[in-house]
Parts: sequence; C-alpha cells; structure tokens
Amino acid sequence: MTCQCVNAKKSIQKQSGRKISLFLAVLLPLFFSSTASPDDRIKLVGAIVEGSDDGSVPDWNGGLPVKPKNDNGHHDNPYAGETPLFVIDAKNYEAHRERLTPGLIALLETYPKSFRIPVYPSHRSVRYPDWLYENMTRKIDPKPSLSESGTVLENAIAGVNFPHPRSGLEVIWNHLTRWRGKYMERDFTEAIVYESGETQLTKGKQEIAYELFRDVNARPEERQVLLYYTSYVTAPAKLAGGALLAIDFLNQKLNPRKAWSYDAGQRRVKRLPYITYDSPAIMAESLRTADDTDMFNGAPDRFQWNLLGRRIMYVPYNSYSLSSSEVSYDALLTPHHVNPEYVRFEAHRVWEVEGILKPSAYHIYSKRRFYIDEDSWSILVGDQYDHEGKIWRVSLAFTKQFYEVPVLFTAADVFHDLKTGDYHAGGLTNEERSSGEFHEKMPDPAYFSPAGLRAKVKR
Repeated sequence: MTCQCVNAKKSIQKQSGRKISLFLAVLLPLFFSSTASPDDRIKLVGAIVEGSDDGSVPDWNGGLPVKPKNDNGHHDNPYAGETPLFVIDAKNYEAHRERLTPGLIALLETYPKSFRIPVYPSHRSVRYPDWLYENMTRKIDPKPSLSESGTVLENAIAGVNFPHPRSGLEVIWNHLTRWRGKYMERDFTEAIVYESGETQLTKGKQEIAYELFRDVNARPEERQVLLYYTSYVTAPAKLAGGALLAIDFLNQKLNPRKAWSYDAGQRRVKRLPYITYDSPAIMAESLRTADDTDMFNGAPDRFQWNLLGRRIMYVPYNSYSLSSSEVSYDALLTPHHVNPEYVRFEAHRVWEVEGILKPSAYHIYSKRRFYIDEDSWSILVGDQYDHEGKIWRVSLAFTKQFYEVPVLFTAADVFHDLKTGDYHAGGLTNEERSSGEFHEKMPDPAYFSPAGLRAKVKR
C-alpha cells in the first residue's frame, strides 16, 4: 500500500487541480471499500494487524466478507469443516495453564468429568462497516476523555473511543461503547440449568437501540444517551406480558440508569428505583448481577480498574456451532455447563483488566478480571471473586460475527456459579425464527419511553 500511495502521489503532481480532485474522489472510496486490501484498517480500532510469532494468532486479513444470512434467518458456519487442534481437559490443562484464565481452570477442576475446552484454528473474523473505519480517521478535537471516577465519558465518538488505552478504565469504556450495530431486535430464550440437570426456560423479545451510533456526525454535546433497551416476556404463560425498559447514559454521574417495568397483572408501568451494580438480574434467580449483563455494563465507579496488559489466551470465538438452528436446547443445555461438543475456543490476543472493589464501595464481588478481545473490544471471559478471594462465578461470551451487518455479537452469554453448580444461559436463538435482525434505521427516541412501553405491550 505504501508503494502504491507514493506512485499515486507522483502521478497526481503532474495533473491539474481538477484531475487531482477527481482522482481523490475515486481513491478514497476504494480505500474504505469492503473489497479493498485490509492494509492498516484494524489498527484504527487499536488492534495489531500482524499475528503472533508462534502462528497461533493469524494476521488480520479483513475479517469475514459481508454476505446475507441463510434463508432460515440463521448463519451458515464458515468453519464447519474444521476439527479441534487439541482438547484441554482436567488431565492435561497444566500444560496449557499459561493461556487459560483462572475461571476456565476452575471449571476444569470443578467438573473434571464433563468440562473440556476444544481449541480450534484461530480466525480473526471481526470486520467493521466501512464508514466506521473512515470515521476513525477523522480529526477529533477535543478527544474523548473520562472523569476521574469513570462515570462520565466526554466527547464520545461513534467508534472506538480509546484505541490505545492507557488505563483499565479506558478498556472498560471501549467495551461499553463498542460497535454492536445500530438497532437490533430478536426473539430469544433464557435458560437456568440447575445442578440436577433440570432446566427452566423463559422466552422473550429484545429491542436494543445503540444511540451512540445514530448520527456519526453529531456534535459531542449532542451525544447524551448510550443505549435504549427493552425486553418482553412471551413465555411461560404465568410470566408473559411483563416488560422492561432501560436507558443508559454517557454521563452516569448526572444521569444514572433509568428503568421501568410493565406489570401485566396490574397493567401499569412503574419506575424501577434500582437495577444497577450487584442487584440481582431479573429472572436469573440470583445467578448473575445486573452489571453482569453483556459481561459488564453500567457505571464502573465501584472498582479500581487495573490494566494488566495484552496477551494471548484461549477464549470462546466464532460460536456458530453453539448457535446453530440444528442444535436443540435439550442437546445444548447439559448439567453444569453447555455441551462441550458445540463450543469452540481459539487463541486470540486479549486485553486483561482487573477490577478491585474500592474500600469505600460495596459489591458482592471483591474482584473481577476480564479478558477483552483486541479486535472487537468485547469481553469474552469474566472471572468474579467472592470476599474470601475465591473464584465464585465464571462468565463466558460465546460470540460470532454477524457477517450480514457486519458486527461481532453474542450468540449466548453463560454465567456459571461454582458454589451452587447452576448456570444461566442468555440470548439463545437456536430454536427461534432467526438469530436476530439488525436494522440501519432506528426508532425515534420517544419509542423508548414509559409511554412507548405501555403502547407496545397493549398491542
């Protein structure tokens, strides 16, 4: 690319001003087109183009090409013909300890007869929309910044706000503000799997508008809302009709999360005073906290976030088999953890961030450690510790590239409680009509209001 640009420059200098403009009008769209050579585009979001010296992490080559989903609303598996390079289990994990998180080791030790980690060839499938790469090249003044407490993101952009993070807090905000599409709606299933193997399923519908990406050209002061979230329960019958609305802001100090619920029995919308931090997540039977959702969400101010560096780890990735429409919930949801037959782990570079509970704050977790994908800024693995310093819960994000958008999004988030032996799996779509639909056009903000919630549930 360097050689091509030099030659182009020499050619331009020989042309008239009109020809220069014409040439640039052709060159710039080609540079950012989906068919152009990847070059350094992934560097714009803070990832390293080159793979690892040992070859376990490949070079980034542009990610998966953009193409439609299958006619049945689900994704074809682009890596269907591959087999594991090796499988890590309770007998051999010591040889792989360097690339295993403490939480994965704890799962291997807690469930030695059933839990295993199949490691497949690595594929850097992440790809962003062309406009996002282009937006990252714009001169930003003033640049994004954080308040001392970390509750306020100022001058936020529609892109990666801190591509070269200097602190753990900046990495956490990269996760909170990462590209997840503009407007997503899907039917989904939540599952609680008890130690006995008994399974409890709840079905619903989600709508999420990532407001930060509504208008790429919006002025910083116009960016106030991070996202709008609604969910509706459709089954079982005794819970059907209930709904939740939540709004997250970029300034969480002045505008903490606002949330409302619709009570089908009382037929009214009521304000929820507290659905943040370590309050129990709704319909998860205390297997995860409110801020466990999406691996971590909400205000990060109760923890001191330490950036431990970037390293290669075995993490869940390209989870097309796990989310396949050919895999039933009965086959997937085995006792203690999802069926290892359908999971896929790969070697990837991740940012390691540790959150230590501040002495003045309270949370049921004393420490959290997150492993964040360098290509997408998604938390892929989370280890949560109790107040005795022991690993209590292990969270795994089974993501995949929704190549039709394109965006990396979760296929299922699974939260394991090592004390009870139960786990919670959220966002399942295997038996639903599709894996979810992403839309370029977003509803008006009034759609995500208490009045809007009331109108929707009454339809």
